Order: sequence, then structure tokens, then C-alpha cells
Amino acid sequence: MEPGKPKREDYHYQRKGVFNLLVAYEPLTGWRYVKITKRRTRADYAQFMAELVKMRYSEVEKIRLVQDNLNTHNPGSFYHHFPPEYAAQLTQMFEMYYTPTNGSWLNITEIEISAIARQCLKRRIDNEQILRYEVSACVGQRNAKRIKVDWQFTVNKAREKFHRFYNNLYFGRIC
Repeated sequence: MEPGKPKREDYHYQRKGVFNLLVAYEPLTGWRYVKITKRRTRADYAQFMAELVKMRYSEVEKIRLVQDNLNTHNPGSFYHHFPPEYAAQLTQMFEMYYTPTNGSWLNITEIEISAIARQCLKRRIDNEQILRYEVSACVGQRNAKRIKVDWQFTVNKAREKFHRFYNNLYFGRIC
């Protein structure tokens, strides 16, 4: 600062909190369920999965679930949050598959999260009520239109990309 010159201020980002989006997505139907939580804990994950079962899958025997490798995304979260009998029941319902570490791009739900972020989260929203309203409206529109992810990663591409992880004879070729 010098006499006669205007005061200069630097822009400083002020974080006013963050929220976590838990997303379940059915790629064949175009249906998604999103829950906003204040944190990303075992309890949040367990509660989300229990809600999902109750709301959508209470009559099914098995749910095939593809998810990333977060430390909360496992049956142990059910046992930390629910009584053992109910935790065991939930655990039996899920057939869990995990994307490889650093391979979340293989999870179709990550594409859905990106679409939601581009449509309604591309700016800072510092009000929880507005955030919940906008995400709910976005998800409601996407569900009403049954918007599906245009997944272009074919079985043949997967075999090429991940051949080193599998027995070469399984794919009918020698590498």
C-alpha cells in the first residue's frame, strides 16, 4: 500500500462446508436415488443402503452392487450401525463388486454423478436447503425422463484393457 493508491485485496476462498452425495443408479432402467449427507461415514452409507433396500428392493433376493473401494463401502458398515440380525440380512442381500483402485471411471454411477454435478452443482451453493432442492429437482427430472448413461466400454475393450489381470486362455488368445 502506498499513499494515494487504492487498497488492494486478494481473493480468498472461504469454504462454508461440504456435503456428500450418495448415489445409486440402475443402468438398465435409468432410475437413480440420491441422498445428500453432511459427512461420509459408515453410518451414512449403511443408512443409505437400508433406505435403498426398503424403497426399491424389499422383494428381491439378491442385489448386484458395483461400487468403489471406499473404506465405508462394505458389509462391516452394516454391523457398525445396525443390530447384528439386520446387518446380516442386509449383507446377504448384496452381491458386492468393487471397481479397481483408481478405477472409479469403470463405475457407471460415477458418470451419473458427473452429469448431476454438471447440471446442478457447477457453482458454489452455500445454502443446504437450496442444495437439497436443486439436487432433488435434477434427479427428479432425470428419473422422469429415464435418462440412461451411454456406456461405451464394451466387453472386448475390457478384455483388451485388463488382459493382464486374467488368464489369457480365458479370452481365447495368447498375449
